[in-house]
Amino acid sequence: MIELYPEGFEEVEKRSGIELVAYTDAAGEERMWHVFGMGEATDVEEGWEDRWRTFHRPVRVGRLWVGPPWETPPPDALAVVIDPGRAFGTGAHPTTQLCLDLLQELQPGSFLDVGCGSGVLSVAAALLGHAPVLGVDIEAPSIVSTRENAARNGVEVEARLVTLDEAYPATTSAVANISVDAVRALPGRVDAAWLVTSGYFLSERLDLPGYGHVERRTHDGWAADLHRRT
Repeated sequence: MIELYPEGFEEVEKRSGIELVAYTDAAGEERMWHVFGMGEATDVEEGWEDRWRTFHRPVRVGRLWVGPPWETPPPDALAVVIDPGRAFGTGAHPTTQLCLDLLQELQPGSFLDVGCGSGVLSVAAALLGHAPVLGVDIEAPSIVSTRENAARNGVEVEARLVTLDEAYPATTSAVANISVDAVRALPGRVDAAWLVTSGYFLSERLDLPGYGHVERRTHDGWAADLHRRT
């Protein structure tokens, strides 16, 4: 479902189990039938695009608090205020929390966020003292959302649209919370002394040429890894 509907989908609890709901068009419905061989389509009411706000809840990861503008952060937290709009990333997903956890272990320096989404990790990195911070993504809404959220938090983040095979500038640290296949394609494109990767399950293992594995952290069946350039 993540691959089919990267813009997001909803889990609905039913007596018979969990129903996965994607808000999409006819082409998206056809993709579902092609992959799963089954499905059900229902027209939705006006304003469905904003239903995600109901599920946007704040999370606390170490010193960092991530939440929407309509929530109040605790006074002892470093607040990352995120309004994702239609870009992926609210801080609630286990892989985002794992990355936030590992980012707090890194020494501040230049920083790259590959697949910046709503800018959660870019903004968090800037608040933790990393500079300059660059967020890149292949989706235009992500660039808009990252810039807006950086401004909302009063931090400097450069966000720009890139291609799938583009090489990135050298940085002290980088994070990539993307699919496992996209992570495996990073060597040769990312030049960072420290690399945090996530977006994949605990069962998936990585061997990145040019990098040595330092540490793995897990949460709810998901994993994140810290790598150091060799």
